[in-house]
Amino acid sequence: MELLLEPVDCNETSCRLQLGLQEALVNAVRHGNAGDPRKCLRIRRILTPNWLIWQIQDEGDGLSSDARQGCLPDQVDANHGRGLFLMHQCFDDIRWSRRGNRVQLACRRPGSSQWAISA
Repeated sequence: MELLLEPVDCNETSCRLQLGLQEALVNAVRHGNAGDPRKCLRIRRILTPNWLIWQIQDEGDGLSSDARQGCLPDQVDANHGRGLFLMHQCFDDIRWSRRGNRVQLACRRPGSSQWAISA
């Protein structure tokens, strides 16, 4: 996690991004790879002048497009659903691959323009 967050120089931002990345990584291992230790994750960190971007890809079948919403579950005691909500709270932009087994998480660099990132 330290290596992934190395370019983040603000402690508050680093803590927020660590929470979001942890949720994304846990989801990829538990749900995407179904906890199979033979399956791998691919993680990329992309740095641009305006954005910090992480891509996490698992070897699973992918998350369906209707399940990618960042809403809290209707039932307070639901076993699943909070992780995606937290990811949406921690990052400025979240995008999924068509298949749904790769998520791209992006955070604006402090002082960067408010323009959306290009796909």
